Amino acid sequence: MATRPPIVVMLGHVDHGKSSLLEAIKEEFRITAKEAGGITQRIGAYVAEIGGKSITFLDTPGHEAFSAMRSRGAKAADIGVLVVAADDGVQTQTKEAIRQAKEARIPLVVAINKADKPGAEPEKIKQQLAQEEVLVEAFGGQTPCVLTSAVSKQGIQELLEMILLIAEVEDLSADASAPARGLVIEAFLDQKRGPAASLLVLDGTLRAGDIVGTQTAWGKVKILEDSRGISAESALPSFPCLVVGLQGVPGVGEEFHVFSREEDAVKNIVPVVAQEFHRHKAAEGVPTLDIILKADVQGSLEVVKSVLLKIPQEKIALRFVNESVGEIGESDVRTAAGTKARIIAFRAKSQAGMADLAEREGVVIETFEVIYDLIQRVRDLMEKGMAAETVKRELGSLKVLAVFLADKNRQIVGGRVGSGEILKGSKLEVTRGEQVVGQGKVVNLQKQKKDAGKAIAGEECGILYEGPEKIQQGDILRAFVIETQLAVL
Repeated sequence: MATRPPIVVMLGHVDHGKSSLLEAIKEEFRITAKEAGGITQRIGAYVAEIGGKSITFLDTPGHEAFSAMRSRGAKAADIGVLVVAADDGVQTQTKEAIRQAKEARIPLVVAINKADKPGAEPEKIKQQLAQEEVLVEAFGGQTPCVLTSAVSKQGIQELLEMILLIAEVEDLSADASAPARGLVIEAFLDQKRGPAASLLVLDGTLRAGDIVGTQTAWGKVKILEDSRGISAESALPSFPCLVVGLQGVPGVGEEFHVFSREEDAVKNIVPVVAQEFHRHKAAEGVPTLDIILKADVQGSLEVVKSVLLKIPQEKIALRFVNESVGEIGESDVRTAAGTKARIIAFRAKSQAGMADLAEREGVVIETFEVIYDLIQRVRDLMEKGMAAETVKRELGSLKVLAVFLADKNRQIVGGRVGSGEILKGSKLEVTRGEQVVGQGKVVNLQKQKKDAGKAIAGEECGILYEGPEKIQQGDILRAFVIETQLAVL
C-alpha cells in the first residue's frame, strides 16, 4: 500500500461558484487540456500540483439536472469542498450537498466564495451552516473554513493547502500493483476515434493494452491519455485518464475492472445487467417491454427516448435495459441475449458479423431511419403484439449444514451455496433426497453475521426461512423467482 493523492469534489448550490473556483484553480496552475481536432475533450476531472503533491478534482456539473451525478461524485471522492456564496447563503442544494457528504462519510472543507463582493456576510453563513450541523472551526467545530474569490484568487492557495492537510490526516492509500478498478466519470462517442471514456482509477494501475469492462461496455485500452490530453502508458490510483478502445459507450457512474481475457470482460456484462433487470421484474410483477436503444448521435437518442416515454404504459411498461450512441456491437447483442431485450436502433448501423451473432443468440435487431416509424413499431409491440406469461427462473442451490432455530413456520439455518446465488426475498424449494418436500421463502440473509442481499457459489450464509415444512440438516434448498415476461404472439 502506498500513499495516493486525494480525490476532491466541489459541492454546493447552483451559481455559488463551484465551476468558477475550479477554473480559478486551473488558471492558477496553468492547467490546460490538449485539443483533439480543435475541440477540447471534457474529461470530467483534472489534477493540480502544489508543493510537489497532487490533488485530483472531479469537475462535476452544478446544474440541478445533475444532482444524481453529484451524488455519485461525492461517493467517489475523499474530500468535499462545500461552496457557499457569501452574498446568498445556505440554499436547497447546499443542504442536499451536506446530506450527500454525510452519507458518503467524507470530510468537508467550507469555501465561503465571493467573499470580496459587496453584501458578503461570511459570519451569517457560518451560523446558517451550524443550523445544518456543519460546525466550522471558528464555532468550535472541526470543519475548516476558507474565504475565497474566483475573481481575485483570494484563498485559493489556502484552500489547496487545507485539502492536503486533511488528506494527510485521512492517510489515503492504495495498492498500485493490483489490477485497476475505478469509476466512469464521463463517456462519449468521438467521431474520429470511436467510444471514449474518462476513467477515475480508485485502486491499482491502469495500463495501455489492459482489457477493461464495465456493466455495459468492454474493450482493450488502445489509447490512454492523462487529464491534459497527453499520451501516457499508465494511470495510477486517484488519477483520471481518457481511454479509447471500448466496444461501446459506458454509462457515467459505472464501475470498471481490468480482466485478463476479453472473454471474461464480455461475460461480466450480461450477468450484471440481466440480474438487475430480472430482480426488478420479480419485485414488480409487471409485464415490461425491454429494449436496448441505440442512436447515431446523443441528440437523437434523447429525442427518441423522450417521445417513447410518452406512450401510454398502463398495461405494459417500457423499460430501457441500456441506451447508447454508436454502432450496434457485440456487447449490445450479448446484453440483449442475457436480458431477453430487443435492440431498437435509430440510424445506427451494426458492426460486421452482428446480424449472424444476433441470429445465433435469438436477438431481434430493428433499425429505423424515421423517428415516426420507430415510435409506431414500439407502440405496436406494447399495445398489440405482446402477451404476458409467468415463468419460473432458477437462481441457485444451498446445502443445509446446520439448523439453529425453529419456531412455528420460521427457521434459522446455515449452509453453503453450491451453485448460482441465493437472494434475499427469493422463493425456496426444500429438496430431501430426490423429492421436493416443501416450499417457502428467504425472509432475511446474513453473511458473517451481517445482513446481505445475496450469497454466491462457494459462500456460507445464514438464512431466515419462512414456510410450513421443517428444514433438516442435509436438505438442499433451491432458490427461484417467479417473473412476468412478454412473449410475441
